[in-house]
Parts: sequence; structure tokens; C-alpha cells
Amino acid sequence: MATDLERDVRFLKRYAVAMTAFAVVATTGAFTRRGPTKFTEIDVERINVVEPDGHYRMVIANRPRSIGPVYKGESFGYPGGTRPGIIFFNDEGTENGGLTFTGSTCRDSTSVTTGRRCAAGTYSASTHMSFDQFNQDQVLNFDYGDDNGRRVVGVSVNDRPNLDIHDLVLERDSIMKMRDTTARRAALATWQGPRNGQPLVAQRLFIGRDVERSAIVNLRDPNGRPRLRLLVDSLGTPRIEFLDEAGRVTRALTDTTRGR
Repeated sequence: MATDLERDVRFLKRYAVAMTAFAVVATTGAFTRRGPTKFTEIDVERINVVEPDGHYRMVIANRPRSIGPVYKGESFGYPGGTRPGIIFFNDEGTENGGLTFTGSTCRDSTSVTTGRRCAAGTYSASTHMSFDQFNQDQVLNFDYGDDNGRRVVGVSVNDRPNLDIHDLVLERDSIMKMRDTTARRAALATWQGPRNGQPLVAQRLFIGRDVERSAIVNLRDPNGRPRLRLLVDSLGTPRIEFLDEAGRVTRALTDTTRGR
């Protein structure tokens, strides 16, 4: 009996060792396999596409697992969890654009999309694709925005100064920590103001459909002020408008043949 028991124990030990070795080899092989793996269908909350050095190249994520801003591989600005979609990164691991999208009906007085209070039964939705200036923010945008029927659809081009966005955000965060509210407001107003005569952002071109249901081409000066507008309004009336620096129409060209 003792001999049989000892033999069984030795067998179980050898079996355990063999199975452990097999598991190690199988697991190692799975993670070192160089060929592609094919999936018919996969459910996932986030996918990170990374370079060999570990820097992000693209992140695809749902809202809770979405990534916040990243500058040269380091997070800054604000945490993730607000941007479902795809975020792109440049060769240095800095965010340089992305594709985000939202859309929900207000059911309990708080919008899922914006987090703000809303009227039950109303909706808000958006689709946004942007491309960033190097080490800056968005300069080319494709947008759809809809606040319960107040709808804007279009393409815009922005001007931004040659200032590093990381430095700007750190400067703003430092200002927001000031305890003196009057001094904080003054410092923030200065921070938001032009740098060397150039605004932090100035829309130069918009092509699309505005909230008044006009098809429009809007051209602006380097300070973001509209100066030339080509539009067909919601009634189908075409018009070209020239504007001064205060936004007043100084001259308008219309179709004089309409109504004849």
C-alpha cells in the first residue's frame, strides 16, 4: 500500500511539473507569435496602437476609457473619460487630432453628452474630426453640432500662434490656483488675450450650414472678425456681404433678377 501511494505521489508530481512547463511554453508562444491573429468579432472598450518605444500612435476608446490630452508621452491638461472615439498622435507621442462623436436624448434633466442640465425629451449630438497644429491645437475641423434642432454643419480653418500648448496649459493651471479671485480673473483675461498681436485662436474660414439654415462661406481677418460672406439664406436668397472691423455690412450684392 505504501509503495503504491509513493508511486502515485511521484506520478502526480511529474504530471504537475509537465503541465506547468506546457502552460509556460504555450503562454510564451502566444505572446511571442509574430504572425497576425485573426478575429471574426471582438468586443473591446479600448485599443492602443503604439510605436516600438511605447508612444501612442492611435487610441480607440469608449467614453469611460477614453484618453485625455497627451504631450510627448505625458498626460496633461485634464483626465480622460470624456472623448469617445479615436485620438491620433504624432511621431513624438503628442496628440495631433482625432475623431469624436456623441448623441443622446435628455431623459432625467442631465445630458449624457454634455453633462449639463437639459429639458426632458430634448437631444444633443455632435461629430467632430480635427487636425492639430504641431504642438498646438485644432486648425482644421469637420463638425456637426446639433442642440435639439439648432444645427451647424461645416468645415472650418483656424489660425493659432506658434506657442507650445503644453506651456500654455501649465500657465493657465497656475493661474487657476491663485486664491485672490480678482487677481485670478485679471491674470486669466491676460492669458486669454492676444500674444504679439495674435489671438490664441482665430477662425479664418467656415464653409457649411449655420443655425439660421443658410448655406454660407464666411471669411475672417487674422483677428477672427468676419469680413466677407457669401451665402444663400433659408428662403433661397443669394447674397454677398462685405463687413467692416465692427461686423457691420458695408456693402451687399444681391440677385437683382429675382422676382422679375
